[in-house]
Amino acid sequence: MSWKSSLAREFPGAVSQDRFVAGSHEALHCHGFRAENTIAFASVCRDEVALSLVEAIEKTWGEVFTFSSLGGMLTLGKTGFSAAQQHAPIEHGRERYAYYALPHIAIDAQGEFGNYYRPGRQKVSHACGALVAFHHELANGALELALDPDDLEQSILKQHLLRKLKYGEVPNLLSLTRIAHAVIVEELERMIRLTVDPMRSDYGLFTGIQIHAPEGRHFVWPGTAYAVLNGTQFNLPTMKH
Repeated sequence: MSWKSSLAREFPGAVSQDRFVAGSHEALHCHGFRAENTIAFASVCRDEVALSLVEAIEKTWGEVFTFSSLGGMLTLGKTGFSAAQQHAPIEHGRERYAYYALPHIAIDAQGEFGNYYRPGRQKVSHACGALVAFHHELANGALELALDPDDLEQSILKQHLLRKLKYGEVPNLLSLTRIAHAVIVEELERMIRLTVDPMRSDYGLFTGIQIHAPEGRHFVWPGTAYAVLNGTQFNLPTMKH
């Protein structure tokens, strides 16, 4: 099966990464968000291949405050979120934020998810490596949940994901990636509730799953998309091809 068929089957509605960013910008621009009055925040995996999305956001919105952690998890907490907001432009007494938060997965030319061939390495590697490592622990019955001070981000990732699993469940990498997306959405919305004052700040929120395909192509399966303006939430249109 070709990678395009696998992509269409598992992630219907996926769009090019550039289309995702452009579409999100268009959706917010209609509500008064512009590069000059908005700061963008991005949470993607630390993996270098995921940074292409941050670069696309930066080309669209200007400088980006990165929230990134392993697996795209949000580990910076209230202090990090609050610090990011204090970097926002102020226009007519209001601040505007554009949040992007996505885990990622790769797909190879044969349509196998998780496999990625990095330049300079002859053997296949993986994306997301942090989720693959968690899956191996589950599959081998060797899950370590103690907070490891030498491996804090992976420890937090495992604790977050395990809350979504049934006892003894060993989901495949696709399912784990979808679970990671759900966790990221919940954590992003929780941190926003804890740190954002909607009476002085407006924001847009965009989530999904970043997908790395052969030939250096990158896609996004769009997830949650909405804006909060003067404390009122408005759903935003789904990105189009």
